[in-house]
Amino acid sequence: MSSLASRANPLLNSLPHFLTWRALGFRTICSGRLGFAPSDPDPPHAGTKVLETFKEEFEIGSRLITLETGKIARFANGSVVLGMEGTKVLATVTAAKGDSVRDFLPLTVDYQEKQFARCVIPNTFMRREGSPKERELLCGRIIDRPIRPLFPVGFYHEVQVMASVLSSDGKQDPDVMAANATSVALMLSDIPWGGPIGVIRIGRICGQFIVNPTMDEDKTLMIDVQAREILEKDLEAGLRLAHPEAVKYLEPQIRLAARAGKNKKDYKLSMVSEKTLEEVRNLAETQIESVFTDSSYGKFERGEALDNITQDVRRKLEEDCDEESLNVLPKAIDTVRKQVVRRRIISEGFRVDGRRLDEVRPLYCEAGNLPLLHGSSLFSRGDTQVLCAVTLGGPGDAQRMESLVGPPTKRFMLHYSFPPFSINEVGKRVGLNRREVGHGTLAEKALLAVLPPEDDFPYTVRVNSEVMASDGSTSMATVCGGSMALMDAGIPLQEHVAGVSVGLVSEVDPSTGEIKDYRILTDILGLEDHLGDMDFKIAGTRNGVTAIQLDIKPAGIPLDIICECLEHARKGRHQILDHMEREISAPRTQDDRNRPRIATLKFSNDVLRQLIGPLGAVKTKIEEETGARLSVSDGTLTIIAKNQIVMEKAQEKIDFMVGREIEIGGVYKGIVTSIKEYGAFIEFNGGQQGLLHISELSHEPVSKVSDVVSVGQQLSLMCIGRDVRGNIKLSLKATLLQPGQSKTNNVAEGPVPAMNETPKVWASVESVSNEQDEVKPMAELLVNRRVVSSTSSSPALLIRSVEECDEEEKSAGLSEDSNITSKTSQASKRNRKSKTNLPKNDDSHSPFPSSVIFSHTEDSLNNNEAEVEAPISAKNLKLGTKVTAKIYQIRRHGLVLDLGGGVRAMYRFETNGKREFELGNELRVKCTSFSSKGVPIMSLVDAY
Repeated sequence: MSSLASRANPLLNSLPHFLTWRALGFRTICSGRLGFAPSDPDPPHAGTKVLETFKEEFEIGSRLITLETGKIARFANGSVVLGMEGTKVLATVTAAKGDSVRDFLPLTVDYQEKQFARCVIPNTFMRREGSPKERELLCGRIIDRPIRPLFPVGFYHEVQVMASVLSSDGKQDPDVMAANATSVALMLSDIPWGGPIGVIRIGRICGQFIVNPTMDEDKTLMIDVQAREILEKDLEAGLRLAHPEAVKYLEPQIRLAARAGKNKKDYKLSMVSEKTLEEVRNLAETQIESVFTDSSYGKFERGEALDNITQDVRRKLEEDCDEESLNVLPKAIDTVRKQVVRRRIISEGFRVDGRRLDEVRPLYCEAGNLPLLHGSSLFSRGDTQVLCAVTLGGPGDAQRMESLVGPPTKRFMLHYSFPPFSINEVGKRVGLNRREVGHGTLAEKALLAVLPPEDDFPYTVRVNSEVMASDGSTSMATVCGGSMALMDAGIPLQEHVAGVSVGLVSEVDPSTGEIKDYRILTDILGLEDHLGDMDFKIAGTRNGVTAIQLDIKPAGIPLDIICECLEHARKGRHQILDHMEREISAPRTQDDRNRPRIATLKFSNDVLRQLIGPLGAVKTKIEEETGARLSVSDGTLTIIAKNQIVMEKAQEKIDFMVGREIEIGGVYKGIVTSIKEYGAFIEFNGGQQGLLHISELSHEPVSKVSDVVSVGQQLSLMCIGRDVRGNIKLSLKATLLQPGQSKTNNVAEGPVPAMNETPKVWASVESVSNEQDEVKPMAELLVNRRVVSSTSSSPALLIRSVEECDEEEKSAGLSEDSNITSKTSQASKRNRKSKTNLPKNDDSHSPFPSSVIFSHTEDSLNNNEAEVEAPISAKNLKLGTKVTAKIYQIRRHGLVLDLGGGVRAMYRFETNGKREFELGNELRVKCTSFSSKGVPIMSLVDAY
């Protein structure tokens, strides 16, 4: 292949070697520089393109970081590839050539994560990446905030930063890498910039601070913090550790820029001359000062008065035909305003609205202001007002994430909206806004720290924050309003979370650039944010900080001042928490019938496929007929209903379609389908059937079944167990009062949940017992010596048809013994193995199944007690059997026991019982039940 120069001009081929660039000692033009090249003993062959690259390597923490330039994107003003292990990020910067007249820096930062970086094809219709995702917008903000203050004053040329991930190993988060790569690209470019900067991530894991933790480890120009109630002193320690680590990024950038960087260009700066500034100051300073010293002005009244002053100055300059001053009048007026406000705060200690420096604006809190919503609140601080609404959903409503790193779904979302009317402006609503996404994510981080764990609280939550009026710190108002709305929805928050914004006004020595005096402002106004040096947003509980975001305007603030702000924020946060707790101090209970209901039910995947139907038709029909929403995942059906009536309607519909999982001790309604000499067959919803024996019809002797029941009659029957062949045994007399017996002495009434697992209803902390997952003692579950099961999660019974029962009854006869023998327990185990839709153990905190079979009466337990000597086996272990066991494992909720012969058993700690055991100790235990998987459950008899 011929070289580019040969194709462009064939005459170059005839030039003598001593006239070529390389013969004269010049190197290839690369990165905008022309220099002498070292002698090359082995010159490249003809047609080979030479790319001169420059590389730097250094370590931060335990990570090796590489910087490489000159190979990729050479036409940009500056470009670099930053690598950390298998993750590589490309950053480029370009500047516009024109000199457009403007009074701001049009800096654009675009961060993009394309799916090729992790070898994945996008799962979109067009198989292309679409508009920027929330994470990409947030990463763009992380890059923008630290680099913006370092551009020269008056540099208003358009600058674009583009950072893209070239490859990702899933371990390193590319966001911090992109920020550092941008700093390197700016250093290499010809754009004037006051860098470099260094950006790192500090994580605290098991009490230890880690520099640049990996994604697996991680579940002061710009600071962004997400924490779980970290103390201010610990946060300060982390910041002081982070600063020297971030400085390690600077020297390699300077070395690389010295080797491969371009000379900085002389760009035209838009500056206000001293003459113009002095003239505007003489015309407007007195009037501006009178407005800012009058605390009776509101936000818009103050703005209108300042606009009138600007118009008066404009008319005066027009009379004098001062075109130069007219062109920069807005910038000059803003400079005078800034000087007046800052001088008054530093010298007198008073602010624009008359508050003291550490005073929070007046507060107004209201929870539950929209009672039809799942949760709502209205929060006002001064003129800033935010309306928050909470919506609850099932696991299927979780947001799907397509980022290169992090979890695939997100179950807690906070969406922040800033409509134009909140600042009395006219505008149109567009798509994702970088500011809205950033403020919403900050509030989301703050509240995420106090939400219950996902294992205990597997529901999707969406918080909508609608800004009704804005005069500073709307993101922190969102934190306060969101916390109250979550409690109003009955979500068991650990603590209330509040947020406050802290500002800074400083006086700088012009000769040295150092801060010689400063004032810290608590709860800043929008005007103080604009005219001040810092917007330090800090959110947290009474126990510590949960989220931080720091934005500054100068080119750096001393770390000591930043740490001093933490104490000011803590005092202001506690003032706000006092008001919030007076309005709502604990999650509301779910006793209101109009409040939302969420139930989680366990089914086999076969049953769930039946509920979904072809193309989801059955599921859609249920939702349309009941008004509830169904969410299906592996083995789990979640029902979301607006109120209890809708929930009951949906559960009844599901019962009718898939049938009920019959539980021992449960009372169910059924219809008599056929009558035999020995009893009647009863059918429940879903086609399930059971046998009502003649002996269970009444407390009085019955000679003929048809004298008591008839075909088509609806009855309420109790499931009392199974016979030796697994047939369901029903009882009518168990639901009736015995002659002379009062109702209070009978079996506890009320329907047992018809599903095979008690619905998990989202309730408040006050209405949920801490011991709800523990198995109750046998004595509490046996009522009046009748057959009763654990109502939390009993195993499903084997259902047989009438024909099967008739054939087996004729061949073997029907056992009328009301007590179930040990053979029944063994038959139950065999039946459980053949049943495909057994409920799964959902106790994520305990190794013990929560489903336990209690299929014996109290008398049978006493009669079946027996001593069994080794070797023990599953065959000779029966209910009531006493054995000597060794402690095999000690777990959180109980013990795993070794009975010998390869047989393992479980012992669950009793309430207020002994919990101190050692491995290998021998215990005397008795078999009291079997789990749904046939594991023996033991009780403690005595210990050696």
